[in-house]
Amino acid sequence: MTFVQVNAVIQARLSSTRLPGKVLRPLGGRSVLSWVIRAATRTHDVDGVILATSDSPDDDPVAEEALRCGAEVVRGPLDDVLARYLLAVRTHPCDAVVRLTADCPLHDPALIAQVVGVWRADPTLDYVSNVVVRRYPRGFDTELVRRDVLEAQDHLATGSHREHVTSNIHTRPEAYRLVGVLSGMDNSDLRVTLDTPEDARLLDELVAALGDGVPAWTDVVEVLRSRPDLVALNASVVQKTH
Repeated sequence: MTFVQVNAVIQARLSSTRLPGKVLRPLGGRSVLSWVIRAATRTHDVDGVILATSDSPDDDPVAEEALRCGAEVVRGPLDDVLARYLLAVRTHPCDAVVRLTADCPLHDPALIAQVVGVWRADPTLDYVSNVVVRRYPRGFDTELVRRDVLEAQDHLATGSHREHVTSNIHTRPEAYRLVGVLSGMDNSDLRVTLDTPEDARLLDELVAALGDGVPAWTDVVEVLRSRPDLVALNASVVQKTH
């Protein structure tokens, strides 16, 4: 059987517009970035974990924290995230890449592994994610792109598609084979990503209730459904459109 390499690439930078420095913000005794790297490294069937940050000196602390947490690091253009992903797959060759963002500290390795497992069962698929149809809480978003499909975007993607990396793929079902991983229950109204001070307050309270371990997504949902006061903390946050 031919070995198939799947790497997780985590995008991160300090210059967030709504909550600057969020990826290095402390959460339950460790940085937000370290939560994401820990989840990725504990995911079954993920072979390597790479941080893709910018080559701006401002992001030196991000690179240093990723290395401290055991991830590989590549650095590229601040405003061309796709170029950073391409640098990651060219520096660390793989057959498919899992795209994770560093503002989702509660990633569940089991959910990441589900997405990877669907692709490993059929490596001809171009794109697999749990947000083709959103039913998981925002903050567990996991996307997988076959490497050759990602490489092709270097010539096809322009404008905002280079910032959002996969948007020129998942918005074109007529051109690409897309598969979604869905939950049986709709929890898409919940939000555990980090983009605003309100999100930060919710995550602090949630981690205080769950502890410092890697939580299962079902445990996160259970706490939030039992604590409407927590859900209310960031219920008014408007998600940025892509």
